[in-house]
Amino acid sequence: MKQPTVMTGIALLLPITLTTMAIVLLAPVLPQLMAEFSGVGGHEYLVPMVLTLPSLCVAVLCPFAGILGDYFGRRRLLLASFVLYAVVGVAPVFLTNLTHILISRVGVGVAEALIYVLSTTMIGDYYTGAARDRWLAGQTAFASVSALVFFNLGGALGEAGWRVPFWVYGSALVMFALVLRYTWEPLGEPVEEPSDDKAEAAERAPHNLSWAGFPWGKMAGIAAVTIYGSVFFYTVQIQASSGLAELGLSSAARIGFLTSLASIGVPLGTFIYSRIGRIGVGRLLLAEFGLLAVGFMLMGRTGSVPGFLAGCFINQLGAGMLLPTLLVWSMSILPFEVRGRGTGFWQSAFALGQWISPLAVTFFAVRMGGLMKSFEILAYFAAAGFALALGMHLSARQASAKLAHG
Repeated sequence: MKQPTVMTGIALLLPITLTTMAIVLLAPVLPQLMAEFSGVGGHEYLVPMVLTLPSLCVAVLCPFAGILGDYFGRRRLLLASFVLYAVVGVAPVFLTNLTHILISRVGVGVAEALIYVLSTTMIGDYYTGAARDRWLAGQTAFASVSALVFFNLGGALGEAGWRVPFWVYGSALVMFALVLRYTWEPLGEPVEEPSDDKAEAAERAPHNLSWAGFPWGKMAGIAAVTIYGSVFFYTVQIQASSGLAELGLSSAARIGFLTSLASIGVPLGTFIYSRIGRIGVGRLLLAEFGLLAVGFMLMGRTGSVPGFLAGCFINQLGAGMLLPTLLVWSMSILPFEVRGRGTGFWQSAFALGQWISPLAVTFFAVRMGGLMKSFEILAYFAAAGFALALGMHLSARQASAKLAHG
């Protein structure tokens, strides 16, 4: 059996940047898009959908992407997805009708769902144990760092017109070349010794639609925790600028710079996870929900810019640890035959939490007395997550003690 190299891992990490590109790259040119299509009826609602439609597609389509990957094979479908992403991603450079642009963005969302699920699934196929944990954790770091890069790149390219940033979608073809060169179609779980048994290989080949062995109960539990945690994960990234504005900052450039500084907590948290990830899910969730709760409480109650930013940083540290914990946890219970579907369900759950996040913040802000009070309420919900994680940890310890004593 072929063994994955460092380039195999990199080839499968880079595609995660395409999922952040879909929104972040175009955010700086949104005002230009609004001006361009100001004569279109309902443009106030339709133009922002150029940014958000791909994310909605990801939330809805990830489970179906997993089904397709389990049936047709991961690699060939992933390669086709890169081509689709590049074609429909670049299309708005040449399109003049808003409806046609929105249709192309649906195409981006379809390709994005496939890329998101299949690249993650293939990491799970190629790697086991600590190596799998490290590469999956690397996805979080790549996604968070690329968001900062794409925001600045989109702004720079947008100086030449709103169409120019769309050319960057062609970078998917570079990833096509890397995956074509450094990967192969996974046929089953990694094994220590290569097998020449063609019958065994054929047995493990794709075209599997059986749900036998799918861990429905465990997956439902992980998905529920993932939705809950995803709401917290995106709060700072979406709301920090509004919080700083409430504290008296008016310079958009300064707000963006300070927010990006606080966001460094995400890759740092991912790095910490890569060092301590083997201590167990219960202990990890304890630390992560604890950091989220402390961070939200500081954000909500400090009343000063330095204190607010410290809370954001602590929060993002916990968020950066939480995402790989949840992803590795889900991957650890999924056998090869249903791994694509399980990964799709997990990523759909995470995307659903992303959609809920701003709604939850607004709900509490309107009813509890403003944005800062909303952060404080979220601190209590994160503390509830801490209590749940503590219960999981104590339960696991009791079970281990019973086994040890027969």
